[in-house]
Amino acid sequence: MSKMILLKNLRNATRGNFFSISIDYSLQDEKMKIQEYAKELEQEGFIKLKECKQLEQAIFLSGILKYASN
Repeated sequence: MSKMILLKNLRNATRGNFFSISIDYSLQDEKMKIQEYAKELEQEGFIKLKECKQLEQAIFLSGILKYASN
């Protein structure tokens, strides 16, 4: 998964400007990448994370979609 694919998934999961999504991962390395990409998107000003927590085989992200260009 790349950072832009994560952003696209977040935009598809929005209700208004709010999003909540659970993303499955198969490897420990993928988990770290997803969290890293989410933090990069937050630093770049695309999203504002409210919650980022690890479930058994998924990462749960929720927050606000600030601005995303196509």
